[in-house]
Amino acid sequence: MITLALSKGRIFDETLPLLKAAGIEVLEDPDKSRKLIIGTTNPEVRVVIVRATDVPTYVQYGGADLGVTGFDTLIEHGGAGLYQPLDLQIAKCRVSVAVRSDFDYASAVRQGSRLKVATKYVGIAREFFAAKGVHVDLIKLYGSMELAPLTGLADAIVDLVSTGGTLKANNLVEVERIMDISSRLVVNQAALKLKQAPIRHLIDNFASAIAKQ
Repeated sequence: MITLALSKGRIFDETLPLLKAAGIEVLEDPDKSRKLIIGTTNPEVRVVIVRATDVPTYVQYGGADLGVTGFDTLIEHGGAGLYQPLDLQIAKCRVSVAVRSDFDYASAVRQGSRLKVATKYVGIAREFFAAKGVHVDLIKLYGSMELAPLTGLADAIVDLVSTGGTLKANNLVEVERIMDISSRLVVNQAALKLKQAPIRHLIDNFASAIAKQ
């Protein structure tokens, strides 16, 4: 049995065509089912539904043989013990710095003053600002990041941006792009040895589907 860890939402939806290219279809919609383990048309493959931030952990410790996770999540996790064979080129977005539209970010950075930055991507943010020589106080949040500058909790946020619509709706502007993000296939290294043929078959089919995009 091969177990694939996926998170609900965009990653799940955009992984389905890749699975279909491998001859696998998921039998239930996780948005309509309470099941956390879902069968597929291949009796030897099942899908487990976990939080996006937990996918690398499930794969690392053997709760799943492989999984699909955003590169942002992978960086924060550290990627220890994970084989990363493919950039799947799905769920594309970017990690960016955003501030209130009336905040003079360029001046604040240039003067070298301390910035209060709210983010759930603490590792990415710390490294980015350290490389710029900017001192930051990092405030870890897990959601509603846009509120932080609006309430005075932070001067800036580091968050995922797709269209920028949420920022605009909350009177925030994107001031720096840190990195582009897409989703990666991650594989448990022990599973790769023990179940080499079926996992390699999946990897090869995913690679072929990506090449045709």
